[in-house]
Amino acid sequence: MGDNMENKKLTALEKQWILYDVGNSAFILLVATIMPIYFNSLCQSAGIAEVDYLAYWGYAASVSTLIVALSGPVLGTLADYQGLKKKIFALCVMVGVCALAALWIPTSWRVFLILYIVAKVGYSASLIFYDSMLSDITTPERMDRVSSHGYAWGYIGSCIPFVISLVFVLFYEQFSMTIMTAMILAFVINALWWLACTLPLLKNYKQNYYVEDAQKDKLRGSFRRLADSFRKIRKHRKIFLFLIAFFFYIDGVYTIIDMATAYGSALGLDTQGLLVALLVTQIVAFPSALVFASLARKINNAKLIQLCILAYTGIAVFAIQLDKQWEFWVLAVCVGLFQGGIQALSRSYFAQIIPPENAGEFFGLFDICGKGAAFLGTALVSLTAQLSGSANGAIAILAVMFIIGLFLFNRALRVE
Repeated sequence: MGDNMENKKLTALEKQWILYDVGNSAFILLVATIMPIYFNSLCQSAGIAEVDYLAYWGYAASVSTLIVALSGPVLGTLADYQGLKKKIFALCVMVGVCALAALWIPTSWRVFLILYIVAKVGYSASLIFYDSMLSDITTPERMDRVSSHGYAWGYIGSCIPFVISLVFVLFYEQFSMTIMTAMILAFVINALWWLACTLPLLKNYKQNYYVEDAQKDKLRGSFRRLADSFRKIRKHRKIFLFLIAFFFYIDGVYTIIDMATAYGSALGLDTQGLLVALLVTQIVAFPSALVFASLARKINNAKLIQLCILAYTGIAVFAIQLDKQWEFWVLAVCVGLFQGGIQALSRSYFAQIIPPENAGEFFGLFDICGKGAAFLGTALVSLTAQLSGSANGAIAILAVMFIIGLFLFNRALRVE
């Protein structure tokens, strides 16, 4: 009984790994809320139409994810060499933090988008190494729980800098400051939060699994190993099919995260209502992710992933007709219920089916599928919005992606 209770406790290193989720989630919450609204104000000052603003924001998200999707596998493979994973992880974090802290500087919407892309690339690239650290900081039987805790505490922890930033942004006049000063505070507070939550992991993480390679030119060796990875992945049919399925279903998840506020803003919904609704998403996602972690100890995590994909299909269908504030609130709560579960369980499921010594290179491929999907989703929504002139119609494509993802995931489960 004592051993069982002890096994339920998170280790110090597991907590430090989870803390990074708390830090980086502050950035992604800012991306989903305050940042697109600020970008919208820059576009309005330049006389850009609402539907074009939505498209430009989506295109910027697509560019950042495409950069990481193309560079991620090489970086991930390079990080599998002893001692390199933490160094490259730290570099990516610093790029993201510095770009985020500098976002208040430009007054041009074009320069703002460039800085946003740099910050998003730093954030997304850091996750390749962060996710692959899961094999080093915990055991296979604890992965579902630790991964879910990461997302759960990330959701609730990110609310702290967000609420502080929101107070300044919404009530800047009461603090006798300009909106620009409020935005400076918002960007800098979140950058410092991200950095502070990263330091404990950087201090104590040690790479336990790595590949031995006597070759001095590690970059050339990484390309060679990456080519080997693509050959190997074709032989691991289960991993291959899962990655293709993941590409499709995670598309909708990332696109909804990246474009929820931009979508609501383009529909003309109240800005303050959108921000509070997405704060509710984070609050709902916290206990929901922990519930999924608990369920994963009793129910096969593959069945829980199937449930989440079905739920997201319904969410996408509901979003097609969305045109009222209360409907956006319903959408926000539903997303919160399943967002943490589908991300955490997918990450831990993948970690369980790959060889741990090759975690970096395989998570690089995982990132191609995740970020490639995000590129495709935001690009398709943006293009459809511009061609049709309707933000609602553009969302229909996401439901199709979820259905394809579910079909392929079911195929992967049948492979031994």
